[in-house]
Amino acid sequence: MNRGTATVERAASPRSRRRPEIEGLRGLAAVLVVVYHVWVGRVSGGVDVFFVLSGFLIVGLLARTVERGDRLDLGRTWTRLFWRLVPTAALVLLVSSVAAAVVLPASRWAQNQREAVSSTLFVENWRLALDAVDYYAENSAASVVQHFWSLSIQGQFYVVAPVLVLFVAGLCRANGIDVRRGLLVTLSAGGSASFVYSVVATASDQPFAYFDSRARAWEFAVGGVLALVIERLRPARGVRAALGWTGLVALVACGAVLDVGAAFPGALALWPVAAAVAIVVAGQAGGADRLLSSPPAQYLGAISYPLYLWHWPVLVLYLVHTGNPTPGTRGGVTIVAASLVLAVVTHHLVEEPARRLSLDRLTGPRRGVLVALPLVPVLLVAGVWSAVATSTTGPPVVDGDPDHPGSQALRPDIVPAWADAPLRPSLIEVGEDWADIRRGCAPVIDHPVLEQCVPVPAVGAPERRVVVVGDSHMQQLVPALEPLARERGWELRTLVRGGCPFSTGSEAFPDDASCVDWNTAAIEYLSAEQPDAVVVGATRDVRQGLLEQTPPGFVAAWQRLDAAGVPVVAVRDNPRFDHRPSECLEANGRGASVCDVPRSELLSPQPPYLGVEGMPDNVSFLDLSDDICTATTCPPEVGNVLVYLDDNHLSASYSRTMSGTVSRELPALLGW
Repeated sequence: MNRGTATVERAASPRSRRRPEIEGLRGLAAVLVVVYHVWVGRVSGGVDVFFVLSGFLIVGLLARTVERGDRLDLGRTWTRLFWRLVPTAALVLLVSSVAAAVVLPASRWAQNQREAVSSTLFVENWRLALDAVDYYAENSAASVVQHFWSLSIQGQFYVVAPVLVLFVAGLCRANGIDVRRGLLVTLSAGGSASFVYSVVATASDQPFAYFDSRARAWEFAVGGVLALVIERLRPARGVRAALGWTGLVALVACGAVLDVGAAFPGALALWPVAAAVAIVVAGQAGGADRLLSSPPAQYLGAISYPLYLWHWPVLVLYLVHTGNPTPGTRGGVTIVAASLVLAVVTHHLVEEPARRLSLDRLTGPRRGVLVALPLVPVLLVAGVWSAVATSTTGPPVVDGDPDHPGSQALRPDIVPAWADAPLRPSLIEVGEDWADIRRGCAPVIDHPVLEQCVPVPAVGAPERRVVVVGDSHMQQLVPALEPLARERGWELRTLVRGGCPFSTGSEAFPDDASCVDWNTAAIEYLSAEQPDAVVVGATRDVRQGLLEQTPPGFVAAWQRLDAAGVPVVAVRDNPRFDHRPSECLEANGRGASVCDVPRSELLSPQPPYLGVEGMPDNVSFLDLSDDICTATTCPPEVGNVLVYLDDNHLSASYSRTMSGTVSRELPALLGW
């Protein structure tokens, strides 16, 4: 990916002053990333190769510098490294941000603004981790700069690596220890710790671990260790040729064989890492290196960095413009061709001129200013974009707002008295209108995989203790429950994990063992804690085609709580769509019938749980379908309030308008 790393130091070892196969490997990795994103809709493992090569080249360069006894100037090193990244990255960020403002619907602006700033500051990976982004989600729903997560991790490595090498070298010299040996021990120990952390973190929270720098550090460390020992690795030529071909085939097959996006960066990431190591160790053995050293491969390596940066915004903008979930063959060719053209132009007009520009004649502060200067226009555009978006926002929806009744507009006993009013939340705000539960959060004692939050704490001894348990579709109901809890003096707690509804299994992702462990811990904790009631999901997959179901795992979990004497309120799920209802409304105008999905295509007259055998006596059911859909349709807007924030989650504003129904029905169901 990063052309700069190769040009910072060509001399990977005294045996081979130039390693053209490494340039070709970088080009292959970039091509795999593009092909898998565009045509396969999966992650390839190519980014892991970039990380290994960065560790190999940068640690090798730094180690040779300190071994020669040369002074390692941190400021000069940092500016040189980042100067290879910044000009091209700034251009792509700037163009992508402007294009996103023009092409993307307003409901996607806030996400793209936030991520553009995070990418500019090289913290996009942490932004995505904290936002719990599913990198395996539909590409058209992603931001145009989501792929900058890997560049952010690489930038963080550029900051840490020189400091680490300088510190270890100083410590070794002070104690008479060989510097190379000290670096080898340090990288081996740190890499091992990172690998163990990566395996554990991936098992417990894979979406977060995917973007976690700590879970990726071992890949850089592997490259660094390889740089320190490469001179001692002298396998026979035939062995090296076999290694090269094995690594090449393994790398190409990685994304097809492994579910990279849903399983990395744990132990399975050893596959692409080992493939890259095999190719580097093989060197120029007359095997796969001939292919990687060919002129086409070399040129792809030269443009690999801008190719990686351009392909993603081109893909996302194409999908949004066409309205298709996938580009197809012809569309994919268009995307790849456009990305290649942009990469070639950027390489020759931006990368190469920047590479030839010497920073050595500038003082330290001036070098830093020059490196940061290309990023300033990106931040200015993001600021202007945010200001324009903010100017269209309005006050939040509150319960009882006469102009924004939301779900209360569907009540048969209410006489319409509200006037036409601006939508709340606005189309710009709706994508960010999540239910906020992050209050009083802490790990559960004896069950550290659980995190419990307290949206409504008790004031003194609570009248009741109610726990909302499950996935994001339970989190979205918290605004509807909060007024009731405050009015009655209840304590409202949450146990929520995205993509993991309350069950004895893993319903959203059947192979997710960490979800099963989470649910097991939740059942054990709730059985011991004995809350006055638990609110969970009753169904899932409310989609066109009447796919709604109550999985056996749901019922089994309720039975476990029944045995513990814990009452359960199970809430029927809301509809899910293959599009964002708010974007349909934005494209066709308010009141457009084309955006109203027939209720009969989504919801059966009788919910599926009514026909389930073995239903325990502790379960009561709350069906809010009539607060979301009319008798005939499920619209994107009700009572001047947008119902959905994306394609399947209720907006917090709309959930808040359902508090009247919840306040009437939930106490009655529980006999309170």
